Amino acid sequence: MSKKSLIVWIMLFIGAALWLGFYISHKMEVSLKTEETGNALIGGHFSLRDVNGNTVASERFLGRYMLVYFGYSFCPDICPTGLENMTEAMNILGDDGKKVQPIFITVDPKRDTESQLAVFMESFHPSFIALTGSESSVKQAMQAYRVYASPVKDKGSAEYLVDHSSIVYLMGPDGKFITHFTHQTPGSEMAFKIREILKQ
Repeated sequence: MSKKSLIVWIMLFIGAALWLGFYISHKMEVSLKTEETGNALIGGHFSLRDVNGNTVASERFLGRYMLVYFGYSFCPDICPTGLENMTEAMNILGDDGKKVQPIFITVDPKRDTESQLAVFMESFHPSFIALTGSESSVKQAMQAYRVYASPVKDKGSAEYLVDHSSIVYLMGPDGKFITHFTHQTPGSEMAFKIREILKQ
C-alpha cells in the first residue's frame, strides 16, 4: 500500500470515528433530556378488574394523580414494604391525598384473584384500588409501565416467588409520568415530594 493510500485510509477511519462519537453523544443527550423533562415512555392504557370484578380502565383516572405500584400478594417482604410506605404517604397527605389515587396492579394474575387481592389489601390504605385480570391484560399493563417480572420456582415445589421490578410511579392528571420512588422510599419523603408537585 502506498503512503498516499495509507493516509486516505487513516483519514476515512478518523472521520468514521468522529461520526460515531457524535452519534452516540447525540443519543445520550436525547435520553437525558427525556429523563429531565419527565417525558419518559412510561404509562399508557390498561383495562383490568378490581376486587369486585368490575372492569377498570386507565382512562377512569384522567384528571387525578395516580400512585401506581406493581407487585403480588404472595410477596414476602418487598411488596408489603412498598405498600406500607404508600399507605403512610397517603395518611400524611390527608386532604391532599384526595387528589391522588393509589393503585396496586398484580404481576401474578394466576394466584392474585379478586378475592385474594381483597383480603391482601385490607392491611393497606382504604383508598387503594387493587387490580388483576387475564395474563394478557396484565402483561399489557406491565409493558406500558416498563415493568419486569419473572417467576422463580424451586425444583420439586409448586410454590414460587416472582422476581420483579419494584418502583412506585407517580402519574399526572393527563396520565403521563411525573416521577418515581422505590419501594424503600419512606412515606414521609414520598408525601413531601407529592405535595410539592400538587402545589405546582
